[in-house]
Amino acid sequence: MKVLLLSAYDADSHKRWRRGLVAAIPDWEWTVLSLPPRYFSWRVRGNSLSWGRGEALSTLREPWDLIVATSMTDLSSLRGLVPELARVPSVVYFHENQFDYPRSEEAVPSVEPQLLNIYTALSADLLLFNSEYNRNTLLQGAEALLHKLPDHVPAGICREIVDKSRVLPVPLESAAFEVPRDKPARPTFIWNHRWEYDKGPDILLAAVRRFGRQQIPFTLHVVGQQFRRQPAEFAHIRKSLEKLGALGAWGYRQSLAEYRQLLGQSHAVISTARHDFQGLAVLEAVAAGCQPLVPDHLAYPEWFGRGGWRYSEDVESCAANLCKAMVRCAGQIQAGGVASVPDISDFSWDQMTAQYRALLGACASGS
Repeated sequence: MKVLLLSAYDADSHKRWRRGLVAAIPDWEWTVLSLPPRYFSWRVRGNSLSWGRGEALSTLREPWDLIVATSMTDLSSLRGLVPELARVPSVVYFHENQFDYPRSEEAVPSVEPQLLNIYTALSADLLLFNSEYNRNTLLQGAEALLHKLPDHVPAGICREIVDKSRVLPVPLESAAFEVPRDKPARPTFIWNHRWEYDKGPDILLAAVRRFGRQQIPFTLHVVGQQFRRQPAEFAHIRKSLEKLGALGAWGYRQSLAEYRQLLGQSHAVISTARHDFQGLAVLEAVAAGCQPLVPDHLAYPEWFGRGGWRYSEDVESCAANLCKAMVRCAGQIQAGGVASVPDISDFSWDQMTAQYRALLGACASGS
């Protein structure tokens, strides 16, 4: 089968997913087109133009059995610019949706990315979401937006999206489950997220300060993707950890082996995220033997049940609840126990490839 894979905003998680998918089904003939993850507003609106009238045009015009695209792809416009694509069965994978992003103070409000999510969903034959939370927030947001539009809004749009959608998470590589677990005697935590405001560094800072008052020796690794500009809380987190003698690894790990070694040496992974559509970094840490200390909202209850720390809109309340979870975990470790780690072996490519193959293959065959 000849498959065209389109990644219009090829961020790290998108790149990881598409590489895993191609590797998991090697007997299909894959052609990948991707665009760099920068200039967001232009990229999500302009990818159809960049491809449909750019160097990729001849590739797009080839005969394809299936199109697999990320939700950043402006599929409806691309099919209009390249009519040869209009009749090719298509699957769209939603890593995220534009209805549930917390908006920074610098963001310029725009309804266009949200409308593009709707257009792309309507123009595809099959929609795959990485979590039920992702699907639900898209549907809720789309319904609210459609109610605001002034006139000539067709009925049944959200029903159409529901009827052709499925939930299929991004799997982990087998190597993520094979990390040596070398847990130290000292309680050790890791926070492994993008260093941006939506990942809750203000909650982490408040929780570190609270936990530090418990007089419990500990180590906290703070790692993850960094950018030129980052929230001011990170500098304060580092100072607090240095003062407590608790500073572990700090900053982005260039080596995947070194990063996974840190996961294997940690007892628990912390999330303070205000938005996370799947939580791949947390799942990878759990695969390496970390107990998840995560909020009881977003996608986390789908994977770990409702046992997460209680989330609220108040930073100090969140910090207090997270601190209690850290104290419980540290108590287990100090008592010589083993932190409770959920079994997520079903999240591996080994386990999920058959589902991907079946759904994509059925779409290509029109069934």
